[in-house]
Amino acid sequence: MSEPADRPALVLIPGLLCDATVWPSQIAALADLADVRVAEHGMQDSLPAMARSVLDQAPPRFAVAGHSMGGRVALEVYRAAPERVTGVALMDTGQHALPPGEAGEREKAGRRALLEVARAQGMRAMARQWVQGMVHPGRLGDRVLIDGILDMFETKTAQMYENQIRALVNRPDAASVLPKITCPALVLCGHEDSWSPVERHREIANAIPNSTLEVIAACGHMCTLERPLEVNAALRAWFERVRSGQGLPARPSRTRERA
Repeated sequence: MSEPADRPALVLIPGLLCDATVWPSQIAALADLADVRVAEHGMQDSLPAMARSVLDQAPPRFAVAGHSMGGRVALEVYRAAPERVTGVALMDTGQHALPPGEAGEREKAGRRALLEVARAQGMRAMARQWVQGMVHPGRLGDRVLIDGILDMFETKTAQMYENQIRALVNRPDAASVLPKITCPALVLCGHEDSWSPVERHREIANAIPNSTLEVIAACGHMCTLERPLEVNAALRAWFERVRSGQGLPARPSRTRERA
């Protein structure tokens, strides 16, 4: 399917066990600029396979915005077909493979423990534990926010969770992809994202020649739901660059903190 001339395509890629539920504000905010689609990971168990699925369903040319695991998928999309990608937004994500030694073993053990909760007690029980470190501490009492996340996770299965854990544990190292990104790039994270901290995003932005770093204040990992207005503003500014084909000076990347 060819993209409309007046609204170039934008594919939003959700993270672990997430779907279009995490993107409603962004879809609405970008509808006048972009033909917005949301990727689905299904039962894929590797990031390259998820990227191939995105490429199979996307138009010939498109921009991509990925959150968390979705950011890693976006990097695999760019690795596989850079000529098709008009812009890249990487949000609350990372670039490196599983670390060796004790750090990697700790990550695998933590993921396995949550998987066992999902199998024994159900996906909602697992999500209650998972969400504790994934939103700003001040938002843990926000029933609308938290219940929405729990409801989304409850629609998924433990087998899907296991497959996506496998994809993350076996994730490719994408650090070498970053300096090859020549299209307009946005790197964005919540200031209080304890899973994907600001410094990691600063490293990612510094490695991409044509990037802007946006840090969202009073925000944890689930930025699209926690601070949608600030995220929308950053995405609109980035996508205007994508539409116009404008870049930024190669060095240094620009940094902005949205209060």
